Amino acid sequence: MKRSMDSEDCFMKKFKYYKSNKPKPSLEEVISLETYKFAKEVENITFTVRHDSRTRALGLHDISNWKAVSLSRHPGFIIIKNPFTSLGQRYWIRKCLEEYAKKPNKRNIDIDTDVDNWWEECFKNKEVDRKLQKKLRWATLGYHHDWDTKVYIEDNKGVFPAELAELCDVIALSLGYSKFRAEAAIVNYYHMGSTLSAHTDHSEVNLEAPLFSLSFGQSAIFLLGGHEKSIEPSAILLSSGDIAIMSKDARLCYHAVPKILPSSKQPWNDPTSVEKTDENFKYIKEDEIIDSMNRNLKEWTKFQAYVEESRINVNVRQVLNENQKCL
Repeated sequence: MKRSMDSEDCFMKKFKYYKSNKPKPSLEEVISLETYKFAKEVENITFTVRHDSRTRALGLHDISNWKAVSLSRHPGFIIIKNPFTSLGQRYWIRKCLEEYAKKPNKRNIDIDTDVDNWWEECFKNKEVDRKLQKKLRWATLGYHHDWDTKVYIEDNKGVFPAELAELCDVIALSLGYSKFRAEAAIVNYYHMGSTLSAHTDHSEVNLEAPLFSLSFGQSAIFLLGGHEKSIEPSAILLSSGDIAIMSKDARLCYHAVPKILPSSKQPWNDPTSVEKTDENFKYIKEDEIIDSMNRNLKEWTKFQAYVEESRINVNVRQVLNENQKCL
């Protein structure tokens, strides 16, 4: 039997509703883990691993202090509520802007610009090059995602960042995914007014492995539906530091971002969230620690200005099967 047009457009109707600016959408039905309003729709997750000696070195609180929930409507979808310290958020924000947006990683700006170091180029003159800053929408790491064919190939890959792979390993092990390998990532750079249309992530050879999605900066409304667009999606608020995991049944569900919202908090500036420790980040340079701790306020100001009006999303996935070494 043919479905009605109303049924087929269910996801799109929700997307358009939250995307709208006139009138502005109500946020009453947006699931937020910061309130108890939706307590009946979430279930607490118990971590498989409660301690990992690498957490501080990666800008994370101890796993014993993490909070994670699943959504009853969406089996396989998990949210870890901001496990990062304030210093940790600054570290990863800087990585995304300074390092992951550099060549030889692939970026959308490669089509019409010949800029090796995008972030440095934005500050070459006394005035910030806002136009160039807002041009960057995505960068791909490891196996590069092909936006046209949606197919990975062995000849189209770079070196996956060791620190990001280790971060994902800590997260994966905490949830019992002992065989996960981070092999590809897309870093999305959203500005106020940016959106991401409904899609599924089905390019990887291994669709059993979870997908890890990290958010930094401004908040986003995340829509998560089912395997068909006729299924009405849930609207979920993702804030800076939150980690969303799509596994099992949720792995191939339609999802989208219809709206970026101003964040009510700035957890990257929260002094109570910085764990006092003499340990250095494993991958961070001495001068970066000094900058991150605000001893060089001027340096951090550039990154602060960016995340005050933008959202960074890093989504990491495993491409190959467990015993596979190449495509």
